[in-house]
Amino acid sequence: MSAIQPFKALRPTPAHAAQVAARPYDVLNSEEARVEAKGNTLSFLQVTKSEIDLDPSIDTHSQVVYDKALENLNRLRKEGILVQEETACYYIYTLVMNGRSQTGLVCVSSVDDYEKGLIKKHEFTRPEKEKDRIDHMRTIRAQTGNVFLAYRDVDAMNQCIENWRSSHTPLFDFTAQDGIQHTIWCVNDSNTVQEITSLFAEQVPCTYIADGHHRAASAAKVATALSDSKDARFFLTTIFPASQLAIFDYNRVIKDLNGLSVDTLLSLLEKDFIISSSVTAVRPTQLHMFGMYLEGKWYQLEAREGTYTADPIGILDITIFTNQILQKHLGIEDQRTDKRIDFVGGIRGLGELEKSVNSGKMKIAFSFYPVSIEQLFAIADSGNVMPPKSTWFEPKLRDGLLTHLI
Repeated sequence: MSAIQPFKALRPTPAHAAQVAARPYDVLNSEEARVEAKGNTLSFLQVTKSEIDLDPSIDTHSQVVYDKALENLNRLRKEGILVQEETACYYIYTLVMNGRSQTGLVCVSSVDDYEKGLIKKHEFTRPEKEKDRIDHMRTIRAQTGNVFLAYRDVDAMNQCIENWRSSHTPLFDFTAQDGIQHTIWCVNDSNTVQEITSLFAEQVPCTYIADGHHRAASAAKVATALSDSKDARFFLTTIFPASQLAIFDYNRVIKDLNGLSVDTLLSLLEKDFIISSSVTAVRPTQLHMFGMYLEGKWYQLEAREGTYTADPIGILDITIFTNQILQKHLGIEDQRTDKRIDFVGGIRGLGELEKSVNSGKMKIAFSFYPVSIEQLFAIADSGNVMPPKSTWFEPKLRDGLLTHLI
């Protein structure tokens, strides 16, 4: 069963929450972070992307960058912008994007659960990305980035959260520049805190990493390194019931056709797919359907029977695409390392695929039907992993609103 705990969050004062809140460190590069934080000395990007305060030529993974993060974090605390909760609390976090809301519980989850497989994974991690987060956490002695977890709905938990939301005033409530509303309640009643802890211990057998595999893996390794810290044995998570979540498509663009002509590629693809041309952009509406944009034209591809299997991995569209298109015809064996392929989050729209191809930067684009949360659960339960960049979750949790000190 799932072991979660309340924690004494380091958080902004309500008056400064909107200025402090920052997009996650891994969704923008250093230059984008510089632009986003310009003129805002309270932006938490100065902690999570602290290279923005240093010479642009600096190695972003050098120790001086992590030391700058610690300096900036200490400054925000000294100035009273960030304060630490006096008692351990849970937090309820609601995000609203384009009229759709989702609500999760912010807590700290057990590293022991992660190591025992009770916090289930569906992706591999890359050592260099782990090292960056390990060095950041060890230097500043804090976990700044949330690990986004999911679990199968528990009615009593849903009711508990809704009861608190409907009867208490939020700690934070603001709309960010991108139009996403962020509302957070502090659950500081000891009876409710105990109820939440007990519900997870008794009715949630496991949780699933939706987003944040590198943050979770890094937190586990930091816990080993900081063996004197009990707080380091838990890591910052926001846990959402499955019914609250929406997974977006994660699309692909590719630089060339591996030496094939357009006609030859279409002829080869027809052996494994039913292909029809489309006068409009193709957003797949069901499993095993793909959109393909090539030389100014959209095509709809439907996988023929026999191109996939019924097991949790084999039935995935990304598996069909990898086996029947990337490896079979386009000569791409490893999507994680091949420079000929790039990934476009579905939130950016199909127009972004057209733009990439029409500019000449890429030759061909593919659109996908989103993975379902139940598919994600099934893969994690089977002990398998998805191909890289299989899921895209929106909206993203903001960094800086709730930080776990270790």
